Amino acid sequence: MPSTFTARLARAAARGPLQLLLAAIALLWLVPTFALLVTSLMPAGSISEVGWWKLIQEPSMTTLENYRSIFDNETITDALLTTLFVSVGNTVLLVVVAALAGYAFAWLEFPGRDVLFVVVIALLVVPIQVALIPIFSLYNSAGLFDTVLGLILFHVAFGMPFAIFLLRNFFAGIPKDVLESARIDGASELRIFFRLMLPLGLPAIASLAIFQFLWTWNDLIVALTFAREVQPITVAIFSQLRQFGSNIELIAPASFVSLAIPLLVFMAFQRYFVQGLLAGSVK
Repeated sequence: MPSTFTARLARAAARGPLQLLLAAIALLWLVPTFALLVTSLMPAGSISEVGWWKLIQEPSMTTLENYRSIFDNETITDALLTTLFVSVGNTVLLVVVAALAGYAFAWLEFPGRDVLFVVVIALLVVPIQVALIPIFSLYNSAGLFDTVLGLILFHVAFGMPFAIFLLRNFFAGIPKDVLESARIDGASELRIFFRLMLPLGLPAIASLAIFQFLWTWNDLIVALTFAREVQPITVAIFSQLRQFGSNIELIAPASFVSLAIPLLVFMAFQRYFVQGLLAGSVK
């Protein structure tokens, strides 16, 4: 018993510095978020006069009027709906197409498969900034500029190489005997994909969906380039900051709502996240 206790104490002492470092990093990340939340709950007249910590000293100052104001603000509510449509729409489309392509690259034989997969991998190194001007010209010609569909297609196009790479590696790690058994039983490729591959690939698919949703929701540069009237929430907040620099009582709650929604999405799917990150790493 003493030796067991000593061993536990030694392990705790060895992990102590690392845990303290991780706690410090977490604190550095959480303090600005907490400050944003507290600021969003302060009266408009007090935000510019006192620091956010004043609310902790005087909790009676707390008000929900700022949140009531942003939900009465048509620009902010329309931007939230636009961001939701773009984020959910492109995530669903990306997952469906990438899952089909990943299955094809992993288990179907067709001419040029390996060469085409190398081309897909090569597209991972293309920076998004390189495509902004050419796609801007293309969207003007095709009537996709300043539309929800245009934003969805752009995000799908640039998320597709990584999505195919991730799902192909995961599907390739599934034992071949499982697919051969299904084919011997007379299952078609589509039936194998929908009834076998998709359930087995749920961790990788959920991880991919989290990445794509968060990237799209927090995007600013693409939205600034391809949106004018159809503004996502990042552009709407940026416009308020640019036009009304002291309008923090609107910017703070809008920013916190914009932060809270993807955080809730991540928490809902976090049990798949680590499994998805390891997709295809072992066979």
